[in-house]
Amino acid sequence: MKIKDISFNLLARKAGGSRGLCVSIGAFVVRLRTQEKAFLRTFSLLYQDFQISTDELVDFHIDMRRPSGYRRWLKAQVIFSIDGHTPFEPFPLDHAMPLFEWGLNWCIARRAHQYLILHAGVVEKQGKAIIFPALPGSGKSTLSAALGLRGWRFLSDEFGMVRGSDGLLQPIPRPVPLKNESIQVIQDFSPSAVIGPLFPKTRKGTVAHLQSPRISVEQSRQLAKPAMIIFPLYQSGAETTFKSLAKHYAFLKLSSNAFNYEVMGLTGFERVRDIINSCACYNLIYSDLDDVIKQLDAMITQEGSDDL
Repeated sequence: MKIKDISFNLLARKAGGSRGLCVSIGAFVVRLRTQEKAFLRTFSLLYQDFQISTDELVDFHIDMRRPSGYRRWLKAQVIFSIDGHTPFEPFPLDHAMPLFEWGLNWCIARRAHQYLILHAGVVEKQGKAIIFPALPGSGKSTLSAALGLRGWRFLSDEFGMVRGSDGLLQPIPRPVPLKNESIQVIQDFSPSAVIGPLFPKTRKGTVAHLQSPRISVEQSRQLAKPAMIIFPLYQSGAETTFKSLAKHYAFLKLSSNAFNYEVMGLTGFERVRDIINSCACYNLIYSDLDDVIKQLDAMITQEGSDDL
């Protein structure tokens, strides 16, 4: 049963009860407990295609609640807690959705060490996945979101989840946090895209979340094989330019874009090495989404690489 298949009142009762609302998000089961209905309405919009889980095994137990004591009366705030631990300072109550998303990112990056976790967007087409490793502000989320809106399978805008056992990619197609100018860019690019409310004055400026494509959510259990690694950089007015990367340089760039490369030790090294060996590697500069997607559509049928 999906979130959209039950009434909001029932959803609120589940989330507000002691057992909480359990949701399957990629390979993880998240138990959410909250009584904040404004936050829950936004959550139910952005996560409407996700399955309500009946699995007794929960990966992350998350509570979104108001602080106790005098803070409750000074200013409306919300606290994110995981297993009773509060890793962040309270946020304004009307910023509960960004706090939940950032908090869940923190949980995955800190605890999901069965995967090599790349800081990357990931999309797939024709059975071939492209990994977009990049620092914040590079345009990886906007590019990944645009590809998802043009029929590519959207795996993530934030995490390239590489299984330690075989190097395959685990999708985790959550809502995309569009920031500042990217919000209008995606609205113009796809007027039918479902985008949640604006959250101004966050630590990253104005944020709005793009709903993940329904098909991508439904296929979140289907693993993907890496075929290309592309390090993107958005530059206003720039022509679309792909530049092939030497394997040793691509190895350094990819390993430095992993959250837990050192934690995984030898397994992390082997996974990065194997991905680099099996993928074509490029730097990308772009500004025109239509043009870069046209070129990626053409490139995805061409796969080749040399061993490191």
